[in-house]
Amino acid sequence: MSERLQPGDVAPAFTLPDADGNEVSLADHKGRKVIVYFYPAALTPGCTKQACDFTDNLEVLASAGYDVIGISPDTPEKLAKFREKESLRVTLLADPDKRVTEAYAAYGEKKNYGKTYLGVIRSTIVVDEDGKVSHALYNVRATGHVAKIIKDLGI
Repeated sequence: MSERLQPGDVAPAFTLPDADGNEVSLADHKGRKVIVYFYPAALTPGCTKQACDFTDNLEVLASAGYDVIGISPDTPEKLAKFREKESLRVTLLADPDKRVTEAYAAYGEKKNYGKTYLGVIRSTIVVDEDGKVSHALYNVRATGHVAKIIKDLGI
């Protein structure tokens, strides 16, 4: 397991396929601020709520200079279904081998109903224009999270 990222750390570089199979890199966003959020699975209630919240607030975030990227272990095909079904406008990236998710320390031990297992830890990393971490939030809740980010970022 990777160490959790801290403000000031260099954000790990990545290139992953989007819902259409096109390669998207963090480097593509250099000079812009990027909200990178990790979620367990497309088409599940909590992840749908979170993705819809980001989509509903996309214009507010974009006007403040933020791009939004959601990353999950799903395939591009499943992400395309998710995007179509929920009319999502955020960039969704596929990380089926969890390489990027692990690099961002968003994969590890979770507890649910008293059982411990390995899985995606719902996390949000805000990367500044220089590719450095400005905020690193782990174990976030799906509901109300986007409003909290907007407040924390002073938007």
